[in-house]
Amino acid sequence: MKKIGIMQPYFFPYLGYYSLIKKTDLFILFDTVQFIRHGWIERNRILKPQDSWQYIAAPLEKFNLGTKIQDVKTRTNEDWQEKIIRQLDHYKKKSPFYHDTLAVIRESLKSEKTSITEINKNILEKTCQYIGLTPKIHIYSEMDLKIEEVTHPGEWALNISKSMGATEYINPTGGVEIFKRKQFDEAGIKLSFMGNNLPPYPQRRPTFENGLSIIDVMMFNSPKDICEMLDNVFFLNE
Repeated sequence: MKKIGIMQPYFFPYLGYYSLIKKTDLFILFDTVQFIRHGWIERNRILKPQDSWQYIAAPLEKFNLGTKIQDVKTRTNEDWQEKIIRQLDHYKKKSPFYHDTLAVIRESLKSEKTSITEINKNILEKTCQYIGLTPKIHIYSEMDLKIEEVTHPGEWALNISKSMGATEYINPTGGVEIFKRKQFDEAGIKLSFMGNNLPPYPQRRPTFENGLSIIDVMMFNSPKDICEMLDNVFFLNE
């Protein structure tokens, strides 16, 4: 069985993104569609020093409306990587895995690429390696894949899956409405929708902040515990 997942390239994404990676045999970063400003591709959330949360972000070069994700670049005239490292400094006092996590983040941000897709791919590969995952991650714009004409949004996943010889396509539960199950059935591809029962974990503060970046998860949990958390999922079609 060849299970495929397709997502836009997110910046240090939340835990559920990694669950999807773990449950698939091939993970494709879909970067040939329009970039939407102020989404998860350029930024994510970590804890603030005292309470609530704050953004960490990759600053982007100016681009026109309609620019594809694959063509969006990060700015090179500022040391934004070190700014992110400084934003993590407050974790040092409370996080049992601070030093291990910081080493992974530094390695993740070492890429000399300016493409946000390439940067996010490197981040995924380095953080997956730390957690203990060995995914096959591909960038769609670099695959030179020949697919059938797409007539509605749900057919991107269908036609890519068909071209790759997939037997199952797994999507987060948030995208149910754009897919036509009959099309997948006719193609002999199982269509699955996966959700997460993401458990709270000790953040060493009174109120738990849910859905933060993988960085926060790594700060407070061992790789073994994170891997176990990734399996805490459910499927709508089962």
